[in-house]
Amino acid sequence: MKKYILIAEEGERPLIDKVSQEFGVEWPEAEVVVTGVGAINIIRSLQGLDREAEVLNIGYAGSANFELGNWVEVTEVRLNHPNVTYAEPELKVESLKLKGVKRAICYSNCDFVLASDYKDCVFDMELAFIASLGFAKLYSLKYVSDNLSLHSYHDLTHGVE
Repeated sequence: MKKYILIAEEGERPLIDKVSQEFGVEWPEAEVVVTGVGAINIIRSLQGLDREAEVLNIGYAGSANFELGNWVEVTEVRLNHPNVTYAEPELKVESLKLKGVKRAICYSNCDFVLASDYKDCVFDMELAFIASLGFAKLYSLKYVSDNLSLHSYHDLTHGVE
């Protein structure tokens, strides 16, 4: 089965080594794909990939209350639309069964989240769009880079501005 490791930005590449060192998760045969940030970049960069593949998404995420530097294994992903409710399919994420790692929902957004009443979760800009493409197996580990602060995120990652 084909395997991919998906990261949004080149600056997230060191997280692949961190995952390997901290958890022993290694996918040496996996192709690393740098998708770009956000929905359009996800769709364009992943549209041609084999849907029967196993996919590991590794990246930075914000959280309203998780400590910076913690890893979160995502169990489910949803779009973040706090002002409206509409029916959406449940997008479950496979578990790597890592010991001592928080498990939480990830809310994907089309913009950087600067404030939220949602607690005990993480926010990113890619995972829901990855999950909606229907890969056979999807895993996701998020590194908490900020507490909903673009400044803190940028200081750590030197990523999107």
